Parts: sequence; C-alpha cells; structure tokens
Amino acid sequence: MHRPRTIEIIGVPSDLGANIRGANMGPASLRIANLKVKVEQQGYGVVDLGDLHVPIRESLPLKIQQEKFLTPIKEICENLATMTEAILDRQHIPLVIGGDHSVAIGTVSGILRHFGKKDQHVGMVWIDAHADVNTPSTSPSGNIHGMPLAVLIGKGHPELTSISSSKIRPQNCVLIGIRNIDDEEKRILRESGIRYFTMRDIDEKGMFAVMREAIKYASDGTAGIHVSFDIDGIDPRYTPGVSTPVSGGLTLREAHLAMEMLSETQKIVSLEFVELNPFMDVGAQSANVTVDLLLSALGKSIV
Repeated sequence: MHRPRTIEIIGVPSDLGANIRGANMGPASLRIANLKVKVEQQGYGVVDLGDLHVPIRESLPLKIQQEKFLTPIKEICENLATMTEAILDRQHIPLVIGGDHSVAIGTVSGILRHFGKKDQHVGMVWIDAHADVNTPSTSPSGNIHGMPLAVLIGKGHPELTSISSSKIRPQNCVLIGIRNIDDEEKRILRESGIRYFTMRDIDEKGMFAVMREAIKYASDGTAGIHVSFDIDGIDPRYTPGVSTPVSGGLTLREAHLAMEMLSETQKIVSLEFVELNPFMDVGAQSANVTVDLLLSALGKSIV
C-alpha cells in the first residue's frame, strides 16, 4: 500500500446475519471513536460514503425472518459489491466497517469482480475465532454470519455465491485465530484447501512465524491481499464488545503484529473490520482497539 492514497469508508449497519443483536451499531461506534480523523493523520485522504441502507429487522415480514434474512442480506451484499468494485476501479482503498461477518460476501465479491476484469486473483487473510465455512446443510443455527467464507470459495446459498462469478482460491485464503468450530464445519475446513492457523498453532509457532507463512500463501500468484478482521478473533479480555466472544484468542500485541506485518507487504488492497457490538462493550474499549488495529494495518508504526 503506497501512501498517500485515498480510503473510502462504507458502513454496513447490519446484524441480520446473526441471532445476537447489536453489530448493526458497529459503524457508528467506530465513527464516534474518531476513525476518519485518525486515518487522515496517517497521511491518507478519506472519503466517508456513509452507511448502506439496511432494513430494520422488526419491520420485515415473518417469512423473511424465518429464512434467516437471506433476501435482505443478498440485497445488502449486492449493493456493497457494487460499491467496493467501484472504489477499486477508482484506484482507492475500500474500508468496510460492519456489521456482522455476512457483509464480507459483499465486500469480497466486489473485490473479486474488480480483479476478475484483469484476470487476476486476490489473496485473503481472515482473522476470526470461527471458521465461517458452514453451509445451509451443516449450520446448527442457520445464521448467515457463519457462512461467508464458504460462499466466497463457491459453497452454500446459490443466491449468495452468484453475486460474483469469480471466487477466492482456497490456497490463497488464510484463516488465523480459529478456536470454536462446529463438528461438520471441521470436516468442510479440512477438505476445503483453505490454509488455517488455530490458536494452538499460534501458541506453538508464534505470531511472527504464522504471519510470515500466511503472507506467503495469500501473496502466491495474487495481485494483492484483502484483510477481513472479525473482532472476536481477539481475546475478549481486550475486546469484550463482540456478539460471540470466545476466550483464548489473540492478544493485543499479536493482533497488532499481524496488522503491522500485512502493512509492510504493501499488498493490502482492501480492508474490513466486522462484528463489533457496542451493546456488549465496556465503555468504548473495543471500538478504540479496533481503530488502533486499523491504523496498524494502514502503516502506523511504534517508531
């Protein structure tokens, strides 16, 4: 990532993919934590495009609720894909702030469309406590925020996989920090070809070695790297404001090291930070941590 560049922020205030409420307030929380000014202080131009329209859950008919909000999630993701593609076409950097992790279907679909026009592939580093590779037939809950990574490699709801004809190549997709995976999901993950590093891998190898491998996989034959950061990848001691906290996650320094190393590659083409739930937060702790991590991804250094 060569500075100075322009970053375009899109808020996606949706918690429709989850059964726990509150991630729809994430974009507002990050803006209140002074996101735009702090990114500008790193030398970037910043354009905040505002929030995508997301329908109020309670206003939707029962049928839509019973299908786990598939129809509105598809519409949100199609609109988001159009926006992220256009931002990249302008040679700017899309920064998507969510919202639950189902929004990644839209973010990445737009990225795939942009690079697909050039016959190029893109790599992805996905930091998360969960694998997000469930499909409608394997998910115990049916919630779509547990399915976006499966969709992006071409598995799952046809309505969602059709948003982009291009797909992420599993060998260029790296999952980091996973520690809470459904039984059927474990099988899908093992068979998928996705590269993954569990918390045990991080314990044994150390974050530096893990990130060095992750960057190698995400960079191999790709035009750049997309970073998808689910805040629940961090231990809830540091970020209590998430919908699905899982103990034993990344420390703050491990998370910052990951972002710093990705920034140093100068290969980041897009970013998203999701699953911040201010309703579950302690003060503004998690929002402030999220902004700080974002700044590390954008090149902020200790010295």
